[in-house]
Amino acid sequence: MPKTPDFLILRGQEFEEEIAKYDRICEEAYGRSKDKKILHIKHWLDSPWPGFFNVDGEPKSMTCPTTGIPEDMLTHIGNVASSVPLEDFKIHTGLSRILRGRADMTKKRTVDWALAEYMAFGSLLKEGIHVRLSGQDVERGTFSHRHHVLHDQEVDRRTCVPMNHLWPDQAPYTVCNSSLSEYGVLGFELGYAMASPNALVLWEAQFGDFHNTAQCVIDQFISTGQAKWVRHNGIVLLLPHGMEGMGPEHSSARPERFLQMSNDDSDAYLVFTEDFDVSQLYDCNWIVVNCSTPASYFHVLRRQILLPFRKPLIVFTPKSLLRHPDAKSSFDQMVSGTSFQRMIPEDGPAARSPGQVQRLIFCTGKVYYDLVKERSSQGLEEQVAITRLEQISPFPFDLIMREAEKYSGAELVWCQEEHKNMGYYDYISPRFMTLLGRSRPIWYVGRDPAAAPATGNKNAHLVSLRKFLDTAFNLKAFEGKTF
Repeated sequence: MPKTPDFLILRGQEFEEEIAKYDRICEEAYGRSKDKKILHIKHWLDSPWPGFFNVDGEPKSMTCPTTGIPEDMLTHIGNVASSVPLEDFKIHTGLSRILRGRADMTKKRTVDWALAEYMAFGSLLKEGIHVRLSGQDVERGTFSHRHHVLHDQEVDRRTCVPMNHLWPDQAPYTVCNSSLSEYGVLGFELGYAMASPNALVLWEAQFGDFHNTAQCVIDQFISTGQAKWVRHNGIVLLLPHGMEGMGPEHSSARPERFLQMSNDDSDAYLVFTEDFDVSQLYDCNWIVVNCSTPASYFHVLRRQILLPFRKPLIVFTPKSLLRHPDAKSSFDQMVSGTSFQRMIPEDGPAARSPGQVQRLIFCTGKVYYDLVKERSSQGLEEQVAITRLEQISPFPFDLIMREAEKYSGAELVWCQEEHKNMGYYDYISPRFMTLLGRSRPIWYVGRDPAAAPATGNKNAHLVSLRKFLDTAFNLKAFEGKTF
């Protein structure tokens, strides 16, 4: 019996009919296009997300609800995070100690970085928001802090994800370790986020430096996504960052790159309207934050979904702060009615007597804890105020202005742990000048310019740390100098 050929024979007449049919479709579409006199680019922005924007392509609202949640929800998530929801499931003894620590924190109404993340994810799952986290070693966490996937020590390949046992009708939580291909994985997650506006999609680099091998994705599609490709995207990049003496390949997430590519104008005339903070977010190409507290991290993750539009979120996450005894937050900073603080002002003795303050130090991230410790050791709590920027871009002009006016007689200093030609100084300096002019310059305190982002010699690291801390609290360091 002859074999049936696995191809189709098309007669000439049928071929011509298909060509003519296709030509008619193109001509009709071309004719309809002439009926559109004006085509606004914003009409394309919501094309893949029906119902997300109003008919004019604008967000349905320009407000963001508070991101806090009820205390009983915080307690419930904390209890699940510190337990094993499956019966006869044997976990590693070392992990038992970590779960007991979570339970103890929940009883004391406090959270560390990992538990704050757990609570942000868990609360979104209850609200029907799918959460997806991928990256290198994210199931356990690069720094062994997360442990979202538990492994049975007696049954091979038996695992448990407690996050998927929080609520009866919750959205699914997906957490998956990825290959060491940042370019490929980040590109995939970017597409996933583009197709899923109502999901929180996060990619975590093992160390912030590792986004270097995905830089083309960041430059070509994330930074320019809306301007060049006319597409919103809410992807979150978690980039571990901090100078710990770990060497140039495991220290810097290169914040200067992200800030240089931010499109907020340092010279723009500012009108502080009621919705200034949300309007800034709507006008920017992405959001850059460096949270110093677990509560800030909790709120910024929830805000990412509760905003009425989508922008990429760049988070410089910590390393040593994951277990720092002072880097903890109370439930009071996360309950209903609370929200993300773009700037955390001084709240110690200096804030109660602002007229006596001689120096106001602005900073962001981990260096805050070094500064507070040094200020205490020198007994300068009344003379030096320290204010933290949690959101760096778009720049919180309104809050900075208010803080500078409060300490009107104080000298202004920007302190960072990064080298002077890196980090944040080149970004914040012109913005301070726009706000305050040359009459109140902001002086730089930090490491000297360098080619490499960090040293791998622990002693050299500590020497440079000691040097800039001494300068930060030398109240005569800038006497007689001109800006």
